[in-house]
Amino acid sequence: MKRVLLVTAYDGTDFAGFQAQKSGVRTVEGVLNQALGSLTGERIEVIGASRTDAGVHALCNLAVFDTDSRIPGDKFAAALNTRLPEDVKIQESFEVDPDFHPRHCMTVKTYEYRIYNAPFPSPVYGRNCCYSYTPFDTERMRRAADCLTGTHDFKSFCSVYSQSLTTVRTITGISVTEELLKDPAGIRGCFYGSRGEDRAAAEKNRRSLLMPRIISIRVSGTGFLYNMVRIIAGTLMEAGRGAVRPEDMPSILAACDRRAAGPTAPARGLTLVSYRIFPEESSRARSGCVPADPPADLKKTPQNGGKVPEIFVDTPK
Repeated sequence: MKRVLLVTAYDGTDFAGFQAQKSGVRTVEGVLNQALGSLTGERIEVIGASRTDAGVHALCNLAVFDTDSRIPGDKFAAALNTRLPEDVKIQESFEVDPDFHPRHCMTVKTYEYRIYNAPFPSPVYGRNCCYSYTPFDTERMRRAADCLTGTHDFKSFCSVYSQSLTTVRTITGISVTEELLKDPAGIRGCFYGSRGEDRAAAEKNRRSLLMPRIISIRVSGTGFLYNMVRIIAGTLMEAGRGAVRPEDMPSILAACDRRAAGPTAPARGLTLVSYRIFPEESSRARSGCVPADPPADLKKTPQNGGKVPEIFVDTPK
């Protein structure tokens, strides 16, 4: 019997979350279990590191499973991908210590919330961005976000349906960035003068439109409450449109009242983009990207020590 870790990417649009449900609805865990059963002939149930909600995406969610299969750990990725649908694929696979549990380790996860900010929606960004035509002030959003770093009681940023024993969490980093996109209205420049419109008037009309952009909110922390990142995103969006003052964020935190914070942003804008795991067995932190062919110390078996070093799966900003 061996334990194998899977680095899993998925488009969460058509999934009812990661965790399998008794109702039988389509989930990432359910699809993985089915593919693994087909591949190995065994009844397998994966253990996910992050149980993302319905509609939430992931570039590097982790899952482990136990198997008696003779397939080497690093060969499961290719073998499974031929059996998985297009909206979920394995990025890496390798053997880990039999006692390794992805939810029983110190972790730092990073979620990214993306907003497509433009005069009109775009089908290109519809599945992985939240759309808004409201012109957001990103500097106000950054000032509001700065108040959230550190260890706080995030009860104001937690769903009332959360069952967590404590609402104290630590945010290790938060950022708000924007990327300007090609202006689709720029094609008007090809028609200057064709209908009596001079260049100055056309330019003034063009500038009156909101320049399309992607606003990205990245939140890193050692753990998150139910809907916490989406409520943070919704509150920062309120700050960006002027409905919440950045200087009000400390009082929103102190209120410990869900009604004090902003709305819960739609799930489709949220993606798990980075995962750091520091197993309890590690005596010191070691980092490095998990390559296509993991080095030996990432695949140690009980015969050669069975220790799992820090695993760092990340994606470009």
